[in-house]
Formats: sequence, C-alpha cells, structure tokens
Amino acid sequence: MLASLYFTNFKSWAKADLVCSRITGIFGTNSSGKSSLIQFLLLMKQTKDATDRAVSLELNGDLVQLGTIKDAIHQHDETLSIDFSLAFKLEHSLSLSDPSNKKSAVIAEGNVLSISSTLDVQNKAPTATKLSYSLDHLTFELAPKVQGGTQFELKAKSTSEAKTDFSFLRTPGRVWQLPGPVKSYGFPDQARTYFQNAGFLADLEAEYEVELDHLFYLGPLRDPPKRDYLWARSRPSDVGQKGERAIEAILAATEAGETRNLKYKSRQRPFQEMIAHWLREMGLIESFRVAEIAEGSNRWQARVKTSVGASEVLLTDVGFGISQVLPVITLLQYVPEGSTVILEQPEIHLHPLAQSGLADLIIQAATHRNVQIILESHSEHLLLRLQRRLAEEAIKPHDVKLYFCDAPKGTSILMPLEVDLYGNIRNWPDKFMGDAFNEVAAAELKRIERRRQDSR
Repeated sequence: MLASLYFTNFKSWAKADLVCSRITGIFGTNSSGKSSLIQFLLLMKQTKDATDRAVSLELNGDLVQLGTIKDAIHQHDETLSIDFSLAFKLEHSLSLSDPSNKKSAVIAEGNVLSISSTLDVQNKAPTATKLSYSLDHLTFELAPKVQGGTQFELKAKSTSEAKTDFSFLRTPGRVWQLPGPVKSYGFPDQARTYFQNAGFLADLEAEYEVELDHLFYLGPLRDPPKRDYLWARSRPSDVGQKGERAIEAILAATEAGETRNLKYKSRQRPFQEMIAHWLREMGLIESFRVAEIAEGSNRWQARVKTSVGASEVLLTDVGFGISQVLPVITLLQYVPEGSTVILEQPEIHLHPLAQSGLADLIIQAATHRNVQIILESHSEHLLLRLQRRLAEEAIKPHDVKLYFCDAPKGTSILMPLEVDLYGNIRNWPDKFMGDAFNEVAAAELKRIERRRQDSR
C-alpha cells in the first residue's frame, strides 16, 4: 500500500506532499493539478515497465504522454531538479541480511519501505543523480562524490545509534568507480560486483517493483459498450485504462469460479452476482449477466434487466452510465487483495443516487478486500456519503485522507482536509463544491421579490 508521495517541480506543482490511507480522495477545481498527482504515480509505473534501462523517466508510453522534460518540469525551467520520495507499507515484513557476516546477521527488517531520488536535466533529458532506499533504521544511498560529478559512492547510513552499524565492504582488487542510478530507482550492477555485501540491494529494487506492479489505473474516458465481445479465454491483469477489458475480466473470474462476499463471514457469491449486486445497490439495474451467444462461439453479450419484470436487454440498450461504472465495480472486485487502485472521476455519467452508492462500493473494497483506493473526483454526492459513513462508523477516520487542490496563481497547492470522528470537515475550503445553501437562499429571495412585484 502506498503510504506517502512527495515530489517537487513536476508540471504545475512546485511541491506536492501526500499522505495516503485506505481511501485517499483528491478534490478541487478544474486545472488545479489533481490529474498531475495521478500522472506522477503513473510515470513511476511507466518508468519501471520501460525496457531501456538508460532512461531515467519514461515520459511517453501507454500510461502517460508528457512530451519532453521541458514540458513536464515545473514552469518549463530545466535548471530545476525533480526530487521524489515514495513510501510503501508492505504486506509482509522485508528482511535484509549481511552475507559477509558469518552468521548472516539481519541488518534491517521492517514493513515500511521508502525510496527517494533526484533527477536533473542533462542534455535535455532527465537523469537520475541521487538514489536512496530506507528500511528500518538504515538508508542505503548512491550519490556523487562531489556535487555535479559523474563518479558515485555507495554508503549506508544509520538513524539509530542503538543498533549495530553496517558498512559496505569493497571486493579485493582494483578500485573501480561506480556509475549513477539505473532508471530512477535502480542501483547499477557494478554496486553488487564491487562490494561483497551489496547483494540485498536487489531485494529493495524488487520490492519497489512489486509495489508498482500492484498499482492499477482506470481513467475518466471509458469505452462505450459493445453489442458483443470476443473472449479468447485469456485473463487480463486489469480492466484496461478505458475499461475496455472489463467483460474479459468478468468472464475470466467466472471461468475460474471466483467468489466474493460483502463482509467478513457473509455468504460467498459468484463473481457476476457481486457485480450485479453493486449495480443494483446504485439503483441502476435489477439483474446483470454475461452469456455466450452460442456455445463454442467465444462471443459474449452483457445482458441486463432494468427492473423487476422487465425484458432482458443488451448493455448497449440501456443508460450510458451503467457501462461507464461497470469497469469501476469490476476492477475493485477483480484486483488481488492488497492492490492500489487509482480512479479518475469514477462517478462520470452517473446520477446523484448512483454516485452515493459508489462511495459504499469504495468503502467495501477498502475495508473488506484490503484494496487501497486513490480517487480524483468532482462528486459532492460521493463525498457526502463518505462523510455519512464516517459518522455511522462504517469506516474509521484514519482510513480516509481527503485533499483539496487549487492553483490560485498557476502553481498548484494541496490542502489536507481535517475530517473529525463524525465525518465533519473542519476546514471546508471556499468554493469547494459550490455553495448550495447560498444558491437556494438567493433563489428564494428572488422568488419573494418577484411575488411582491407581481402583486402590485
């Protein structure tokens, strides 16, 4: 699970500092930098997936298209550095051992892993110039010997004097110079060659990659429904950025006989029944199923009933909002437990009642399926349902982090919202979700004025 995100000088952000929880909601005005927060995380995943180890940031790929580093860096100022830090709360404790110690002593152990990196612009491209990982009381840092230099040194730093210190031991022979970081998160292969006890560095990198592999994304623009779907019996990793693989995911889970339940020790339901349950809870349909057109055809149709007694129709023949929220429901039920799901505008094309029901789906996935959700939203109804459930103690305040983004002078700022035990937001920002009370009051005053004029 992502515990925190920090970065500097990316797009409209001079600095962003985000502490995350099971549910992290990002709200704000248009063009306030909300999407850039998500883009930075996707940039990290895209860089991890890139095949070119010499590229420190993969700016253009399947997840994000950012142009050149001049386009991506704050105020297009290539003299600035991009610093970032990610912290993860691991599902299991990570243990590092010193192979040079005869007893293979554990030098660090914990379930919070942090990575920090600095990237400068060199030859019009981002280049990693500093890298460190922290676990328990130790930080392992690769940095230039002199400021701006090309020769690097590897050091271990302890934050606790009470624990045994650790230092890297050079392999006997010629003293070779270390190059800089690989991509933005990897130690060079030479580090493990030049030092006798640096093999565990690969464990740190591998754990970071695993965390990014468990990060899934669904964008705001989703594919329209089709009258039928071809399924080649494959199992997708997710539903696709536009939800284009949602039906494939449903079929794969159905074929595997997967079941889900709504809460601990409740009845296990077939996967498709769980999808239908949430569509019904949102007031969108009465029933839902995906069925093969003809046995052996491998062509499938999504069919729904909108109400009790209604005829079954194709997904294409009902309201557009159903097909737009279907990937959201499917993704939250489909991904492995312990995953992090990023949702942009999950409420798009939904009426207010369904937006409120969407909040309950998110709460269920976060508290019961142990899925972390990071969402960017404009929905007042989703937020109000979250606040209500906090008041009802369906979710704890420490499991919800809410933020408001704004860019009053072109530079984005992030305001953590203070949510109390009863779901109240103590520091409600001005023009956060519009001003419904004043709108109603102004309308009623105008009605009174018009009645007086009409009575004369």
